[in-house]
Amino acid sequence: MHCQPPRVGPVYIWLNNDQFCLLCSEPSDSDLPICTACETDLPWLGHHCQTCALPLPAPGLTCGQCLKQPPAFERVAAPWFYSFPIDSLITRFKHSAKWPLGRLLAELLAQFLQHRFDEDLERPDLLIPVPLATKRLRQRGFNQAAMLARWLSTGLDIPCDEALLLRTQDTSAQQELNADARKKNLRNAFALAADASIKGRHLALVDDVLTTGATAQALARLLMDAGAARVDVYCLARTPKPGDAT
Repeated sequence: MHCQPPRVGPVYIWLNNDQFCLLCSEPSDSDLPICTACETDLPWLGHHCQTCALPLPAPGLTCGQCLKQPPAFERVAAPWFYSFPIDSLITRFKHSAKWPLGRLLAELLAQFLQHRFDEDLERPDLLIPVPLATKRLRQRGFNQAAMLARWLSTGLDIPCDEALLLRTQDTSAQQELNADARKKNLRNAFALAADASIKGRHLALVDDVLTTGATAQALARLLMDAGAARVDVYCLARTPKPGDAT
């Protein structure tokens, strides 16, 4: 489908104009449409699992699940908790086609990732968006993960391949299922493109939110089994365990 916004128009014009914060409508004091006060007040992810980014009470820890069953991906990089206002911004971007909100989040994520690259995170060879089920792609008109990956590719100067991973089955929406059901729901749901060349490459999956990690695990296992050297996951937000406070 070709329902993505064009490379000119309202999504991109704001990069060159005086900015107003998309959260509070006050003039922005930066090149992005968000003021320093609102950016500071975003629910930044603090201490978290060194592998899956699950929120934890102290730094430098690995969660029990990752210790017990290490995932196929190496590391999750996410700047925020999935809580207000990030949850609202993602929802409006994804379900109401508010593309300027998605572009803003992608720009902030790119800044976050560049900082991580400068510190300790290994830079990947390729960005790969999580593919969207055909039915939901028809309903929504665009794949939010593909749009994020495209914007990150431009901001970080890392190639992006939107055709490498295929969604071969229209499964139930993951947010409607518990952890065990999510894993079963994704069995045989993905495949590699016939001409995929990933052997020995460091890949980074791009998605909007990581919840149980079932989708990331299924895709990372598929890529690692096909010869990838490493798979990381880049997303906007990480949810806590059910019942945990953020």
